[in-house]
Amino acid sequence: GKHRSGSLMSRIDAIYEEIYTNSASPSVLMDLNAIEWNINHETSMRSVQDRVGALETSLLGKNAEGTFKKRIAALSTASFGRAEIPVTPVTVPADTLIKVALVTPVNAKELKVGDTIEYQVADDVFVNDVLVFTKGSRGEGTVTKVRQARNFGRNAQVEIDFKETKALDGTYVTTFIGEESKKEMTHLAMAAGASLAGIAVLGPIGVVAGAFVHGKNVDLPAGTELYIQTQHETTLFGVQTTYDSAAPFQRDAEAPAAKADSTNDQSVYHDAA
Repeated sequence: GKHRSGSLMSRIDAIYEEIYTNSASPSVLMDLNAIEWNINHETSMRSVQDRVGALETSLLGKNAEGTFKKRIAALSTASFGRAEIPVTPVTVPADTLIKVALVTPVNAKELKVGDTIEYQVADDVFVNDVLVFTKGSRGEGTVTKVRQARNFGRNAQVEIDFKETKALDGTYVTTFIGEESKKEMTHLAMAAGASLAGIAVLGPIGVVAGAFVHGKNVDLPAGTELYIQTQHETTLFGVQTTYDSAAPFQRDAEAPAAKADSTNDQSVYHDAA
């Protein structure tokens, strides 16, 4: 609602910090994510302008005027009953499971190393009643290995590094497919009545080694659900979903960035070789 002073770069940095970072107060992006989740029970990847307009139409019946900050504050009051969103710091433990769904199909015949695999969070993730990952939040993985199906039962294999998944507050959390997520995917396949081949695709290496005479292709359509897990304990900000006990935003609390780790395990989609 006002012009900033200073150099062009410093003004751009200030705008970026207000929209994306949570150092002094909740970012515009986090507030918007929280409001959108509270109304739609998922978040979208549309622009701030489109999301604010859609939420205003849904909650207020028309688009408002003024700055985005003022409009988002009005949306917060209409959604949460208070202008201040119940944000609180929370520590997400290592190996926290996240259910995701593929946006990009995974087909060994069509992929090559370096291709990007898009996915989105399929279910909300809570830590002690604090929302930390929202349904609809996107992530990107990278194909690191492709092996085509071959004779003598040697099945196709695709390895994907799931790298990072965006949390509610915009923090990129390091994620991968480890032992905990592999166990969950095996249970998911069994509960769905999947064949042994399906379990081999989703589960640990060698579940049904030698079960096939002919090699099978890896072909997972968009919408296929799987599990990934957090690699490190990570402190970030979430939304307290029990409002009467919600903690106010801690202005002096800072969320450390998730640690990078070059030894990150890679996920493996395959039929047992």
